Amino acid sequence: MRVTPIGPEDWDENVVKAMSVMLSPDRLERRDPGTALATLARNPKLTRAFLRFNVYLLFGSTLPARVRELAVLRVAHRRGCDYEWIHHVEMGTEVGLSSASIEAVTRGEGLDEFDQAVITAVDELEEKSNMTDASWSILSQHLDEPQRMDFVFTVGCYGLLAMAFNTFGVLPEQEN
Repeated sequence: MRVTPIGPEDWDENVVKAMSVMLSPDRLERRDPGTALATLARNPKLTRAFLRFNVYLLFGSTLPARVRELAVLRVAHRRGCDYEWIHHVEMGTEVGLSSASIEAVTRGEGLDEFDQAVITAVDELEEKSNMTDASWSILSQHLDEPQRMDFVFTVGCYGLLAMAFNTFGVLPEQEN
């Protein structure tokens, strides 16, 4: 681990402010942010700014949750980010992704044309920071313009998180 998670005894006012952007009052009181947030909390100003954006993508985005989770799982798989993968398999299951859909993500496959378009668009964004007109067109049949914009930002955000988690050495909770 290159950056160690901050312990509950080291929380100060800045850490509490940063964590309050995402954590429930109960988790704030218990000082139980999980490994990833406790690691990011080493830089409270960055964490607070980033979490505002991330909270929008998770809870306020126009993107359907199932599409979000399919895209995040593809990013996590491509980037080899165990932390992201484990957490988003659970979240994906909660929003309706089947185990077959999740397994297909690891092969770069979708179970239908739209899921395949989501996977392909993630791959294109990851490889070229752009997507083809064909991918944009298929996504346009299912997602409106704000949703497609949220899609691009979701892929970028979770690519950034995977980069940070892998670089900092953030491990899934059960591996700590």
